[in-house]
Formats: sequence, C-alpha cells, structure tokens
Amino acid sequence: MSVFGFGGAQPPKLVGLQYAALARSATLRFGVFVGAAIPAITFWEDSAGIWLAGGWFGLVFMLAAALLRLERGFIDAERRTLSKEEQRTHIATVGLAGMLWAGPMLAFPDAMASGNAPQYAVMALLIGVFVLALSVVPRAALTFVGIFGVAGTTAMALAGDISGTIAELAYSLVVAAGAMSLSRLYLRLRLTEANLAEKQETVSLLLHEFEENSADWLWQVDASRRVRGVSPRFAHALMMEPREADGQPLLRLIAGEGWESGALPSSLRDLAERLKRRESFSNMMVRVSMGGRTRWWELSGTPKHDEHGQFSGFRGVGSDVTEQRESAEKIAQLARYDQLTGLPNRMMLTEALGTALQRAEQWRTRCAFLMIDLDRFKAVNDTLGHQIGDKLLAQVSRRLRVLMGQHDTCGRLGGDEFAVVMADVNDREAVDRMAHAIIDVLSKPYDVDHHTLYVGASVGSAVGPRDARTVETLMRNADLALYRSKDEGGGSHFAYEPQMHAHAEERRKLEFALRHALERDELELAYQPVVDAETEEVLSFEALMRWNSAEFGRVSPAKFIPIAEDTRLIVPIGEWALRRACDEAARWPSNIRVAVNVSAEQMLDANFASTVVSALASSGLAPERLELEVTESIFLRDGGAAQNTLNQIQTLGCGIALDDFGTGYSSLGYLRNNRFTTIKIDRSFVTGAAKDSPESLAIIRAVVAMCDALGMETTAEGVESERELERIRQLGCTKIQGFLFGRPMGALEASALLESRTERRIA
Repeated sequence: MSVFGFGGAQPPKLVGLQYAALARSATLRFGVFVGAAIPAITFWEDSAGIWLAGGWFGLVFMLAAALLRLERGFIDAERRTLSKEEQRTHIATVGLAGMLWAGPMLAFPDAMASGNAPQYAVMALLIGVFVLALSVVPRAALTFVGIFGVAGTTAMALAGDISGTIAELAYSLVVAAGAMSLSRLYLRLRLTEANLAEKQETVSLLLHEFEENSADWLWQVDASRRVRGVSPRFAHALMMEPREADGQPLLRLIAGEGWESGALPSSLRDLAERLKRRESFSNMMVRVSMGGRTRWWELSGTPKHDEHGQFSGFRGVGSDVTEQRESAEKIAQLARYDQLTGLPNRMMLTEALGTALQRAEQWRTRCAFLMIDLDRFKAVNDTLGHQIGDKLLAQVSRRLRVLMGQHDTCGRLGGDEFAVVMADVNDREAVDRMAHAIIDVLSKPYDVDHHTLYVGASVGSAVGPRDARTVETLMRNADLALYRSKDEGGGSHFAYEPQMHAHAEERRKLEFALRHALERDELELAYQPVVDAETEEVLSFEALMRWNSAEFGRVSPAKFIPIAEDTRLIVPIGEWALRRACDEAARWPSNIRVAVNVSAEQMLDANFASTVVSALASSGLAPERLELEVTESIFLRDGGAAQNTLNQIQTLGCGIALDDFGTGYSSLGYLRNNRFTTIKIDRSFVTGAAKDSPESLAIIRAVVAMCDALGMETTAEGVESERELERIRQLGCTKIQGFLFGRPMGALEASALLESRTERRIA
C-alpha cells in the first residue's frame, strides 16, 4: 500500500515519477477543470444570480491557473528529490479546488435536483476526467473526489432526492476506484520502464567496460543498415576514424573492392541476408576486406526495437579471428596434405576415393585407384641419406602432378608410396595408359644435388565398383595388384584380378606354416658343388635352403625366402642354416669349404657376428673353411653397419663372397671398401658369353681382370653346358658352379661325392 496506495512513506524516485507525469498532463486538467465549470453555471445562476455564479467561475479559473503553474513546476521531478512542502502545497491546492466545487453544491442543493440533468451529467463527466487525469498522484485524486463526492451526496440528500443521493455516492466511489486503478497501472508501467532503463544503462556500462577490456568490439546499425555510434575499437577494426565510419553502410565498409564489382564472398551475402530478414545470428564467420587485406570476423547480432516496438536496427559484438582462422586452416592443411611433397595425404585420398566411388555408383560409371611404389628408392635413401631421398620424393610429386587430368587426384600414402584416384574412367584403357605414363615419367633420371639418380615405379590398380564397392576393399585390391607387380620384378603395371586374393591367401598360409617350419624340422639344406675351372676338382659346396612342408609339400625357395625376409623369419632360419652347414662341413675333408648365404636382415642383426663365432665353436669348423655369400643389397640398407659386421667376420678368418655381381648397382666402391675373397658372376652373363654377346664377354673379362688385380677369385654361376664351360675357361674364371658339375644334393650325397672323388684321385 505504501507504493501503490496513498498511505505510508513512498520512495523519492517513485514520487518523482508521479509528479513528473502530473506535469506532463497539467494543461489537459486545466482545460477539463475550467470546462466542467461552464455547465455548472447554467443551473447555479438561477439560484445564486449571475454575478455570484460569474464570480465563482472566476475563482475556478484562477485556481485552475494556479494549479497549472504549480504542476508545471514538477516537470523535472524525475531528476530531483521533491520536498514534502511541495507535495503538501499541491495536495492543499487540490483540496481547495474540491472545496470550491463543494460550496455551491451545499449552498444551493435544490439547483442540482431541479431538472438540470443534462448539464449536471456533462459537469460530472468532466470532473471524472479531471480526477482520472489526476490519478498519477493518488492522494491528490482521492482528496478532490472525496470532497466533491461528500458535497454532492450531501446536497442531493438535503434536496430530498434519494435516487440522486445514491447516484452521486455511486459516481464518487466509481471515480475513486478508477483513479486508484489507473494510479496502480501507471505506477507499475513507470516502474517497469525505470527498471528497464536502469538495466539498459547498466548493460551499456558493462558493454563499454567489456569493449575497453577485451579484444572484441561492439557494433550497431540503424534500420537502413548504416553503422551508428562507432566505438573506438570498432573503428580500429575498420581502419577508420569513428566519425568517418559513422553513417556509412556496414556492407560497403567491409566488402572492399567487392562492393563495386558485386563479387561478394558467400559469407558477406549470408550476413546481408540475415540483416535483411532481421534475424538474430551468433558466431557467424564473415570474410571482410580491410586495407586491401582479407580478414576474418566473427559477428553476433540481435535486432533492436524502439519504445513503440518498431525495428530500429541491429546491435551486436564482433571480433577479428584472422589469426585463429589461419591457424585452423594450417592445422587442416597439416591434417590433409603431405608436408614434404604438398600432395594430398592418405586421409584426403581416402575421401577423394569415397566421393569417386559414390559418384560411380550413382551415375553408373567407373573410377580407379592406382597404388605406386618406387623401385630402388630405398637404395638411394640408405646410401645418399634422407635429405637426398626427400628431395627425390619432391621431384617425383611434381612429375605426378603434370600427369593428372581434370578428374584425377594424386597423393602420397607414405614413404615412397604414392596413389592416384581417377574419378571418371569411361575408357577401359585409360587406367593402363595412366599407369604406363606414370612408370615412364618416374623412370627418367633425376638430378638431385649433383647426383644423377635412377628409380623406377611399380603400379597396381583396381577399378570401382567393378573390383570393389567400398574404399577399403578397393585400396586393398590395388595393393594386391601392386604386390604382384613388385613380385614380378617391378617397373610394370598389374590390374587387380580375383585370383590375386588366392595368391595373397596362399602367401598368408605359407607365412603361418613357415613360422612353425623350424620346430617341425621341415627345413633342410642342399649342397651344390663348386669346382676348379681347370682341374674340375670340388673346392667347396654352397648350402642352399629347402623347405619340405607337411602341408604344402616342397616349396620353392623363390616363394618362401622373400616371405622369410619380409617377416624377418630369415634371422632365426638363417642362424639354423649356418649352424647346420658348419656341422656338416666339419665332417668333410679339411680342404673343402662351405658357402652359406646371408641376407641383409641377418647382417643388420647386432648379434650376427657372435652367431658366426658360436656356430664355428660348436661345430669345430676352422674359420677359413667358412665362406659367407652376400649380395650388394646389404650395403643398400645400412652400408656402415654391414661393413662393420663384415670386418668382424673377416677378422675371424672367414671368407666373404659377393653374389650376383653385375645385376644391380654393382658399385666399385663395394670392392674398394670390403676385402671379398670371391666375386660370383651371375648366370645371365655366362649364358650371354656362350652366345658371344659382346656386352657379356666384356663384363666378364673386366670382372676377371679386376679380381686378378685385387687378389680375388671368380666363380661363374649356372654353367650347364660344355659350350658355357669352354667359354668360361677361355675368359679366365677360377671356379665354376652349375648343373654341369652337379645339382643341389643332400648332405649324404655330398659326402658320397667327396668320397668318390677322393677314391678316384687315390686310384
């Protein structure tokens, strides 16, 4: 009641709101108050006389003017504290106005009941309007209506008009209740407005503080989308002074050159559409142009409305997120592109293949996936270092890019493996043409840091959805085709065929069986004799691995040796072969040596030299009777480690033979840095020499001359005919190995051969 009624103390702010509103409607009350006196004169002049009625009207006018002047003085009541004296003066003036009306009604009661109903009704209506207009200050309204109502009711009673008395009383009560109701409604409205204004002021202060103490800034535009109230921080983001930016269209300020050309980025078009539709938006990424540079802003905005509910523009917050955006783009680049070559990585290739497969299914076309593996790259990487290898890969990527068509994507899977996604393959020969183009262009020489390098490429391909309907399966099938290409020696293209699965499954089963071959005693050694080129006496045997599987029968070394090397099973299998060969050779005559093949995986094993020592010690074989055969591949893996291991073995007194010389890189550096005892000439040169091939003859002569100069022996491999034997002897090879003098045989047969040769020599 103390707030919305007229009793008790009221807050100064509330009193100020009441009297300020009273001041704004003072002129209305003046007119109504004076207007109500005009019909009153018509029924009071008969009883009081024209002069007395006129004098009363004059008093009404003067009092109304005094009240108008008094109330206009309250116009600033909202901004100051209204004194008690001012409030009492106003209430007293209103009370005086009520008594001015009460006097004639009590003095001339018969005039009110003498048939002047129309005039009285007009007067009562205007008085009611006056009271209601005064209701913003409920004490004043109730003071006036109380005096007026009591006087009117009493006058009607004195005149003996019972119905008039009741009507006057009811009228007074209704007007009083209406005044109180309007007063409460008005005060609630004003309090709400005041609270809202206070909150807006608080928010404005907070926003100002927010802008001052953060990297973000506030922005606002009017209904025409022109910036208004440009803050210093927003002006800084616009690279303008606040006064320069104020009133200009927001889109023009941030569109740069695109505003004139109409070439706006999609994000700016989205922003314009939201502003046009007057929709709120949050954290919208917008590409803007500031000072000729592209920037990224994150904007949030909300429509604002005036006190009449009319749209008046947008207000929001923004921040420059260019650095964060660039960082995110860089992270995305790192996640989707190979950093060495700049090509798409495995993730992006997988996505591209998925899209290509989906389109192929939808439009009933074809796509293809080509897997590419560089031949001999590992040799370059291991001998010249990773820096040269990386530069070589960068050149490979540039060559691949040149070959790509509009619907093709090339990328790097990792290491020296690349891939191509062909999204539109309508021509059945297109995949084969692309594969051979890749092989041709990648096989051309490379110039890297003054090194001329030669690497080739093997390609395996699979076509979707013919060969597979999922990305994983299509990639796996292309990998199977690539494996077939590598298995065939590289430098070729193989397309996927269903039987490749059978081959892969067979390889998997062979690998599983090979893991148990040692424990099942399925491995054995065969020995092939090596004879003196002139006397044809047996000088040594080469121990050759054989596998007689309980599940697969006799398995070719060409099948299981690569599996053993890929899985590193060659290390325990090679150790078994070394120990078994030493044990067998220890039973032979002391002048017969044994040669055991050693793979690169074994040479890189840190315990290999110790294994050789252990095998010699346990068998009792003299070190000089053991010869280890290696290929140049051991130097391509880790030349330094391989040479260190060879030096340890040679220190023991064992011989080292270089196998298949002339078929690979055949660097003379191998011969300079390692003291080989024997150089083995590959069968391909032996066959060529027998056919009088100038190249083969020249190579064999050069190798023999070199070995003679370096104190090494030469062994010609694969001699199978008298013609080949004759030619090899003419060329000066010191030792011969081949079917002409014996096929690989078991340990018992080898012993028997040695015994028979000994008996013939004795005889």
